[in-house]
Amino acid sequence: MPHRPDPGTNQIVVVTLGDRRYGLPLSAVERIVRVVDVTSLPKGPDIVIGLVNVQGRVIPVINVRRRFHLPEREIVLTDQMVIARTTRRSVALVVDSVTGVLEYSEHEAVEAQDVLPGLQYVEGVVKLDDGLILVHNLDKFLSLEEEAVLDRVLETDS
Repeated sequence: MPHRPDPGTNQIVVVTLGDRRYGLPLSAVERIVRVVDVTSLPKGPDIVIGLVNVQGRVIPVINVRRRFHLPEREIVLTDQMVIARTTRRSVALVVDSVTGVLEYSEHEAVEAQDVLPGLQYVEGVVKLDDGLILVHNLDKFLSLEEEAVLDRVLETDS
């Protein structure tokens, strides 16, 4: 029988970028795959590295390091891609690693607005004994302008 979280708990997929941990809502994550070759997307938004084909679906690859203003580096074979859904499209996020699924209770989390108002992509912060995990809102990863540019480029390429 599948595990069902208790009421008042949330589940996130914990990923790493360098020495930092981030969380993505488990409900938005479709799958985790090994990194694959990314086809560049000329004229795409700056945050989009390119496109990948996942089981016949063409999915934009988001440069998470650029979005979070982290030092960039080349994609390596040990990296992983998190295929996730936003309300508008599926996206692939390149991360250093996926460490697992974390279940946390409401009292272990703080809303982002309570910590630092204006954190666009952060939904909340989970406080653990060994540090913090920023929980991200995938629907805000791409701005409306970036979404519009991506839509135009994808329509042109099809």
